[in-house]
Parts: sequence; structure tokens; C-alpha cells
Amino acid sequence: MRIGSSNDARLVEAQYATADGLNTRISFHEKYSTNPQGFGNWLTSLYDIREGMAVLELGCGAGSIWAGKEELIARCGRLVLTDLSDGMLKAAAEAMGERENVEYRRADIQALPFPEASFDVVIANSMLYHVPDLAAGIAEVRRVLREDGTFYCATYGEHGFSECLADWFRLGGEEFRPNYNFTLENGARALRGSFGSVEMFSYEDSLCVTDTEDLIAYLRSLTTLGALGRFPEEKIREILNSHAEHGAIRIPKAYGTFIARGAAHT
Repeated sequence: MRIGSSNDARLVEAQYATADGLNTRISFHEKYSTNPQGFGNWLTSLYDIREGMAVLELGCGAGSIWAGKEELIARCGRLVLTDLSDGMLKAAAEAMGERENVEYRRADIQALPFPEASFDVVIANSMLYHVPDLAAGIAEVRRVLREDGTFYCATYGEHGFSECLADWFRLGGEEFRPNYNFTLENGARALRGSFGSVEMFSYEDSLCVTDTEDLIAYLRSLTTLGALGRFPEEKIREILNSHAEHGAIRIPKAYGTFIARGAAHT
């Protein structure tokens, strides 16, 4: 049993088969994050999307990054939302509705079904660490980007939520094998294989959870936190509550994004 994210195809497919678990996780962070801006709002504030640009999002999920961003959507000449999960694409289409400039496509970042230089902007948030052949995926992004295009890719750091939980529950060895395939600490190195300019931006945030039951429900939505399955629910509740101070459980978060441009230097 492992705690942490995974790039195991079966676990990833199970975790993202429908939007239910993802919506649970998004709602949890919206409710308990201490930074009032919100991670999605912060990400879109960094996007340089100008009138008529062609934009591709990989791993769009339920399309939550675009919620309430009518002006940004309208600015796109073409907005293509892709995911490996048909369930996620259905949820995104239902949330965003029929729009002349928006398309929904099933696509794998490792073999994108688009011609070279098709897009001005490519977005891949919280998904690159799931890609089996990361170098191939990033190379595909560079291929479909125009020469002056920009790649925005958000991820997590190696000193955040999962590491804190592993410490609290004293998980180690086979029980704690987090997915560090693409993190704030090593993502720049992976991107520089295809891009000439790579910048990293950190988002300052944490969790302040005032209802332990919400935290337990959140943990249940993460199929890759299976190592907690050996703990009776009452023990999970007891351990979490033992870390509460003044009625709140505080947990660090480590999130940010990379902005990559240009071709790699040869």
C-alpha cells in the first residue's frame, strides 16, 4: 500500500474516472485553503492569453480552471480541452456548455493528435507527474506549440500535504512512495530538455481544517492514499485530532507552476 500520488495507470484511471472525487478535492481546498485568492485564480492570473490565440489544455478534468473566466474564454480564438477520461470530458462539457470557440477532445500528451505549431498556449495543470514517458510528453507539447508559444504547467512540491500525513501516520518504506516524477524541485530540469526558458513560481498556501470529517472524506477520495486503509476510521480520526490546535488542523501545502518558452538550446 502506498500513500501519495501515482503514475500507475490503473490507480490514475480509477482516481479520475469521473469528476466526483475530483470535485470533492477541489471543494475541500476551496473551503479550507488559507490563501483567499485560490490556486486556480492565481494560475489564470499568470496566463498571457491575447485575443484570438489558440489554447490547448491537457488533462482538463472537469474544466474547473475556466469557471467564472468568461472574458478569458472569449479571448481565445480556439480553446481545446483534452483529457484521457471520457467522464472528465463529459463533466467539462456540461460545466462549460456549447461554445463556438471551445472543443472537447480525448488526447494523450505522449502522442498529441494535432499538427506542429498549432497552439499559442498549452496548459497542463497537476498532471505531468502521471505521464509514463514524461520526456516524450513534454517534447509533444513543444512540437504543437508555435515558436513563440508558452507552456504553463502547475505541480506540487516535495514538502507538502502528503509528506505531512506520512509523518503523522508514521508511514514509510513501501507504504510511502510518493510520486516525485514532476515536482517544483525537479520540474525545471525535465522541461529544459525541450524548452530554452523555464521559470518557476510558487503559490503561498496551507490548509486550516476545522471539520475532521471533511478531512477524512478528502483522504478517502484519494485512491493512492491506500496505506491509510489499514487504520480503523476511529484511529484516523484520533491521529488527525491529535494535531488540532484551537479547533483547527493545519497542514502545509506546496504548489506552484512553471512557465516555459522557446526551444531548448542545442
